[in-house]
Amino acid sequence: MPSPTLSTDIITLQNRIGGQLVASSGTEYTAVNNPSHGMQIARTPHSTASDVDQAVAAAKEAFASWKATPVLKRASIMFRYRELLEQHFDELAALVTRENGKTIPESQGDVRRGIEVVELASGIASQLKGGRLPNIAGSIDGESSREPIGVCAGITPFNFPAMVPMWMFPLAIACGNTFVLKPSEKTPLTAMRLAELATEAGLPGGVLNVVNGAQEAVERLCTHPDIAAVSFVGSTKVAEIVYRTASHAGKRVQSAGGAKNAMVVMPDADLDSTVRAIIGAAYGCAGQRCMAGSTVLAVGPIVDELVARLKDAIGEITLLPTDEHPDAGMGAVIDASARERLLKTIDHIEADGLTLVADGRKGLPEAGYFVGPTLVDGVTVDKDVAQTELFGPVLTLGRVHSLPEAIDWANSTGYGNGAVIFTKDGGTARYFKQHVQCGMIGVNVGVPAAMAAFSFSGWNRSFFGDLHVQGEEGVYFYTRQQVSFTRWDDEYVRTQGW
Repeated sequence: MPSPTLSTDIITLQNRIGGQLVASSGTEYTAVNNPSHGMQIARTPHSTASDVDQAVAAAKEAFASWKATPVLKRASIMFRYRELLEQHFDELAALVTRENGKTIPESQGDVRRGIEVVELASGIASQLKGGRLPNIAGSIDGESSREPIGVCAGITPFNFPAMVPMWMFPLAIACGNTFVLKPSEKTPLTAMRLAELATEAGLPGGVLNVVNGAQEAVERLCTHPDIAAVSFVGSTKVAEIVYRTASHAGKRVQSAGGAKNAMVVMPDADLDSTVRAIIGAAYGCAGQRCMAGSTVLAVGPIVDELVARLKDAIGEITLLPTDEHPDAGMGAVIDASARERLLKTIDHIEADGLTLVADGRKGLPEAGYFVGPTLVDGVTVDKDVAQTELFGPVLTLGRVHSLPEAIDWANSTGYGNGAVIFTKDGGTARYFKQHVQCGMIGVNVGVPAAMAAFSFSGWNRSFFGDLHVQGEEGVYFYTRQQVSFTRWDDEYVRTQGW
């Protein structure tokens, strides 16, 4: 397959099944646009249930031999895959920027975080080691092992075209499973290239398959009788539907949803580093990430200086086409509907009487799907914007009197991905960690997203399931424990006088 490079050709995507490109039987398509310019660069077919069946059949056929492949050989393929990803690092980052709109540094981070999971998968031998207890009873030895579970599926979002797929399939296949990936129909090019490079690394046909599509493909993956596990990342609404549907069909499910992450600024915070962290957390990736800093909760008298500094920092953010300007400060949102939704949200904020310290409707480039960085002051906990995930570059600010008030606000949303506190006091940080209800906490860290060795630990309405993606829990999710007991008669040994 020719690599989907930065040409101006409109590519019609195919599926990758059994190591080969296969045309979809679907007759409907989603346009893949370059968000910086609003121009179509590809189209994604809406694959049918029969296309999914074909991919699952290929994965099922490949499972027996892949499961039997020695673990060190599977690991060696992961090592080669990692090297290929490094060799094509700039190409992959440029591809992410082209189809997603991120800045080049953000796209590089997207790819880098994915490679870190491949590195984790390269050490799979040590993670799959079981346990043994000899002579657990008379002449009986007990041992346990972790075994692959079969065909696994991954359904991934548009906002991290490289990282989120690599949260899933490298660990799954390193554990001995086979995989069917359904990337976002809005950003499929990166996933197709990742699968192509995996084949080049030596992954046998059928071990990693890619089916492009939309709702029909997702529904079939969630209910297919030959799929053992489903991994999903997306909105909370869809995450809950995927969890209920796939678990009802008897599958393991890890289903990550949205968030409303709070950033608490204490009176003793270092404002220079705090402002840099808040700007990166709120406006990085144009706010389109489930770990975005969404609400600043300023405690006490620090608030006015904080607002002034945030306003100045926002004024320095440049909106430029990210594929042409490596120094762009922020990219566009994913498509025209996201842009329209966010601009209407800002309209409603203004109509609600809140203060727009920075107005993202002003000074926008003529082309592309841009929304400017927005800062809203005077927000109270009962406002819709304080409770709703906006998924864009809109940061709300609440003025609170104490840390317990800030924690109550953060916990009120019902989400539970991340929360951050900026302080110089260890006791304050400890109190925060004890009482805030979320799975990932930052202390003087703007985006506390878990790196590969740790699991991405959303709580509450941010996650549905038991075992999270990547890290130790990721290995547990893609394996099941087998325990065996063996009795050997010692009579022969006794007759020998040993």
